[in-house]
Amino acid sequence: MVEIIDETNRFPQVEMLQRTLEAFMEELGLEDRELTVVLCSDEEIRVMNRDHRGVDKPTDVLSYPTSEPDDRGVPCVPHIGDIVISVDSATRQASSHGYDTVGEVLTLAAHGLTHLRGYDHPTEEAWQIFRKAQTRILQLARRS
Repeated sequence: MVEIIDETNRFPQVEMLQRTLEAFMEELGLEDRELTVVLCSDEEIRVMNRDHRGVDKPTDVLSYPTSEPDDRGVPCVPHIGDIVISVDSATRQASSHGYDTVGEVLTLAAHGLTHLRGYDHPTEEAWQIFRKAQTRILQLARRS
């Protein structure tokens, strides 16, 4: 189950985003897990970025896992985590990535979900799983 919370009331494709993420999670074998996606403004994500990462500026996406991959002895709960996406940042950077705002939000959601699955991108090689996820979610969106 995917819950989308649009705090901006400006994202035009909430239902499509939800359907696409649910299809993507099913492909990844995460159909029994829950995910929350919050769509917010640059100002809201700036505060989170400052408070949680020590970076006092907006970012495009933040991921908050319910548990860390190396947690031992912690029971697996249905909720995999939260993804927070700045619609302002997505709108601003979309054209430079070759997308509209909806496409950029989809790629940011896939990026965030990849982090929630325990991946990071410290090297160019590690970025490949993120790029693959971002490409796949756009393919799924075209079908929905």
